[in-house]
Amino acid sequence: MYSEKVMDHFQNPRNVGEIENPSGVGTVGNAKCGDIMRIYLDIDENQIIQDCKFKTFGCGAAVATSSMATELVKGKTIQEALQVTNKAVMEALDGLPPVKVHCSLLAEEAIHAALWDYAEKNGIKIEGLSKPKSDIHEGEEEEEEEY
Repeated sequence: MYSEKVMDHFQNPRNVGEIENPSGVGTVGNAKCGDIMRIYLDIDENQIIQDCKFKTFGCGAAVATSSMATELVKGKTIQEALQVTNKAVMEALDGLPPVKVHCSLLAEEAIHAALWDYAEKNGIKIEGLSKPKSDIHEGEEEEEEEY
C-alpha cells in the first residue's frame, strides 16, 4: 500500500521539531481526518530557506509528507519553495494511496502558510502566494466523501 520511501520517512522522519525564532510558521489542518501540520522556516537575508522543521499530528502519510516537504524546500529560495506542490511531494515519495493524497495537500499548504507568515512579518509580498486556508477542506463541503 505504501512505497518504501513513504515508510522510510514515516519511520525515520527528517527535520522533526521547532525552530527557535522562526522566520515563518505555518499551521494547517484537515478537520475531516484530524491531521494537523506545522512547518517552521528559517529564511536568511537572501530569501534562502536555511532550515525547515515540522511538527505533525496525524497518520503515517501525514508524517511522511511533512518530512519530505521539509527536505524539498531546504536550501531553496522562497520562489523555488513556492513551486513545491503536493504532486512534487507525492512524486518524491514514489506515490501515495488515493485516500492519503490530502496529506500531500496539507504539506503544500503548510509551506505556503509559513511563507505567508514570513511575508507578513517582513511586510513583503511574495509573487504568486495567496493567503492560505487554515483547513484544507474550506470550500469543499459539497464534495462529501462516502465512507
